[in-house]
Amino acid sequence: MASKNEKHWAKTRTLMWIVLALWAFFSFGIHAFVSQLNAISFLGFPLGFYMASQGALLAFVVLIFWYVRRQQKIDEEFDFHE
Repeated sequence: MASKNEKHWAKTRTLMWIVLALWAFFSFGIHAFVSQLNAISFLGFPLGFYMASQGALLAFVVLIFWYVRRQQKIDEEFDFHE
């Protein structure tokens, strides 16, 4: 039977890998397909340009807030919150 600390760390580690995968996607994945994305228009700009200049930064900010919220829920679930 896994201890409370091990279960907490397992959920935290899973969350960390999800966040790192999303970060890598918005850092490298979007930019790898920028020429294909430029065929789509968003707010009057080519989508590839928008994602490179503003979209990725916006995604990172949203990712930070989502990560904090999920980690707080995990901490509360295992009674590690403040």
